[in-house]
Amino acid sequence: MIELGRLRALSAVATYGTVFAAADVLHCTPSAVSQHIAKLEQETGTSLFEKDGRRLRLTEAGRLLSEHALLVLGAVERAEAALAAHHGTVCGRVAIASFPTACRALVPLALKRLAKEHPQLDMAMLEANPHQALDLLARGEADIALVDEWPGISLEFPPGVTRTALGEDYADLVVPSKHPLSARKRPVRWSELTDERWIASTPGTICYDWVTRALPGVRPAFLVDEFETQLNLVATGLAVAMVPRLARISVPSGVTILPLDPMPSRRISVVWREASGRRPALEVTATALRQAWEKRVTASG
Repeated sequence: MIELGRLRALSAVATYGTVFAAADVLHCTPSAVSQHIAKLEQETGTSLFEKDGRRLRLTEAGRLLSEHALLVLGAVERAEAALAAHHGTVCGRVAIASFPTACRALVPLALKRLAKEHPQLDMAMLEANPHQALDLLARGEADIALVDEWPGISLEFPPGVTRTALGEDYADLVVPSKHPLSARKRPVRWSELTDERWIASTPGTICYDWVTRALPGVRPAFLVDEFETQLNLVATGLAVAMVPRLARISVPSGVTILPLDPMPSRRISVVWREASGRRPALEVTATALRQAWEKRVTASG
């Protein structure tokens, strides 16, 4: 009988391409992964990997077994979730992977509620951009992910996940209080902003990609990921920025917030693996995140 540990090693090496990467994901030593693969090859009487430069590539037999390994591991996770649901037990470890704004604006509210209502939960949080959060979810290092999606910049959701939208987070233009636009009574069109000095998130982030698509040819003068820092820079009179409402927990003096036309928005979603969806611990965590969203939206509205 093939042991689950060996199937997990096979799946991890197949996904990440090296024994060292698989060991990192599985939280064990590379030699332990190698031993699992060697024993699996001995038990199945076939080679499962072949070298491809510095990486390992599945053989045809390895690919076949890897596909079935995913089914088996998913079935085990579903069985564990179903058993937890049967007992109705809200316990165990739940790790949330979240994009930075939600780490500051939503997750603390959810964690506070969970600590009060379900003290037996062992909660953890990992700050990660949406692409990283989905990868952590697929690897099993996170149990639930909070991600943001801007129009025209789609995320690649891994197979076997479920997502539910919390809602739309709208963004506004933030300018220094002495800026000529600060007295504007109507929304500002994007075409009016091409000559402004901009503050934006760093290249490679979804927010940076969206701003540079909305303003073709514009090169932001200041690249800062933390929106609170962006707001403080705007307050000095140096530049303008587009800041989502979820990120505006506190607004410094010296800035004016103006609506944009068209008004940009990003969709905030909660994502988890289908196989673990029936875990009561995940259900209460998702509910706490939704309640945190509703509270924050009400406060900012």
